Amino acid sequence: MKATAALLACLATFAAAGAQNQNGSWSGQSGIRHVLLVSIDGMHAVDFLNCSQGISGVNDGAPYCPNLASLASNGVNYVAASTSKPSDSFPGLMNIVSGATPRLMGVYYDVAYDRSLAPPTITTGNGVAGGNCTPGQYPGSTTEYEEGIDRDKTKLNGGAPHAGLTDGGIASIDPKKLERDPAKGCAPVYPWEFVRTNTVFGVIHDAGGYTAWSDKHPAYSSVAGRGGQMNLNDYYSPEINSNVVNLPGVRTPTGLNCSTVPDPNSDLTSWTNSFKNIQCYDTLKVNAILKEINGTTHNGKPAQVPTIFGMNFQAVSVGQKLIENGVKGGYKDAAGTPTSSLYNEIVFVDESIGEWINSLQSDGLYDSTLIIITAKHGQSPIDPNLYSAHPGKNNNGTSPATVLADLLPDSESPNNPTGIGPTEDDVSLLWLLPNTDVVSAVNMLEQNAKGIGLGQIYYGPTVALNYDNPGLGPGLDPRTPDIIVTPNIGVTYTGSASKLMEHGGFSHDDTNVMLLVSNPAFSPRTIYTSVGTNQVAPTILKALGLNPNYLDGVREEGTAALPDLNFSQFMW
Repeated sequence: MKATAALLACLATFAAAGAQNQNGSWSGQSGIRHVLLVSIDGMHAVDFLNCSQGISGVNDGAPYCPNLASLASNGVNYVAASTSKPSDSFPGLMNIVSGATPRLMGVYYDVAYDRSLAPPTITTGNGVAGGNCTPGQYPGSTTEYEEGIDRDKTKLNGGAPHAGLTDGGIASIDPKKLERDPAKGCAPVYPWEFVRTNTVFGVIHDAGGYTAWSDKHPAYSSVAGRGGQMNLNDYYSPEINSNVVNLPGVRTPTGLNCSTVPDPNSDLTSWTNSFKNIQCYDTLKVNAILKEINGTTHNGKPAQVPTIFGMNFQAVSVGQKLIENGVKGGYKDAAGTPTSSLYNEIVFVDESIGEWINSLQSDGLYDSTLIIITAKHGQSPIDPNLYSAHPGKNNNGTSPATVLADLLPDSESPNNPTGIGPTEDDVSLLWLLPNTDVVSAVNMLEQNAKGIGLGQIYYGPTVALNYDNPGLGPGLDPRTPDIIVTPNIGVTYTGSASKLMEHGGFSHDDTNVMLLVSNPAFSPRTIYTSVGTNQVAPTILKALGLNPNYLDGVREEGTAALPDLNFSQFMW
């Protein structure tokens, strides 16, 4: 596989030789010169239906996302699109940009476990304990690729030395907080090294394109994929779980002034704790995209318009999940009627996208840009009557990890008072201690089926079929969970009283997300056949005139480009 990958990388570079013209813009074999990729985290397919066509009881029944609806008028809308499983942000993002499933890319959750790695040198910001590493010895470790690996997770710039207020990026990552690889002399495992596959950013960069991405953690520089950080020409990642601060000169597309914190009475330990503050945070990335459209880096330095660029929105996800001072986000019913809080977040996202459309049009870039709007994950349950926090009030239920606490590594066990805790949201991923009898563990869970709100258990062949055999040794995958538990719809294992929904699981609400591909040359069409968000990656390469087979996910897992897109009209 390594030889094949190397050969294809060389062919990609050769085939796209001269892909950059004299002014630095993409001039490959396609009239599509730019791809704007957007994840509206949490945005269900039904959310797009409701906001673009209107739903009774909201905005007097009129549509409330005119800019997204405008994109759909020249777009292909995939209403049966599914995210990765698990549907966490980390595998969800990497699924979109790699074309691979968790099995191949080795990414299961932002907090997961790897039997072949050793602990970080020092304890992470979220509690993965530092420990020893001896070359050639494989103790196993919880893996963390979120805010806990920042130099200082309380700061918007992640604590990067000499960084501006919002701008740390890759320099914010503390190598001492990264898990280490005993097979490589105990070297720290950076996010792009943790991912086993390449991504569209690497393929496009190797072919002479200019690449940019904005996201919520420095850790999500993982989008660079195999080949490393050099695959990202411009990366912007203000830390979302930092303390909320004033943002001088920042105003949201809907007019909210962020020069002073708009919601100062909220919990200011994270931007996700407020319906208003999250919009200020997302606007930082919206403005970065506007600068890139105008031919600068995210911080205004002269550059070229990226061949591929984009960002994730968090506002809709917060609007779905949050209960703030008794005010609920989420939905009113199982039809997906948004509360006023969620409605405001969707309107904010739509206005942001409208600013990009206007900028692309005024700069003469709209016709040559393919716009892809999707989501890393959905959110469950849409029906608010089904939400059930475990453990909740009056000792309502328990979690699979609590039932099996004595059978889990210390870094994964809820019995560890200072640890980061198990990998559980509305799914439970369980890595057992070596030599633990998996069948006995499954029996324990089934004996507690009511308490854990059991929906389905995957283990043995039902895990190996899609995720490889778990274990440490020849033919085994050190990252595959021994057991995966998906609970009944609505059951979550966070026990949170400040949330209405969660994600990570396999349910329809978790995985059925918006997926729209738009360009002025397209006629509107709705596709009802099932597709995956992993099909976005080969679609991007195909649109740019590059061979999708340059992606590991395409070659190894047979991932196809999205159907019913005619790119031949763009080819020269």
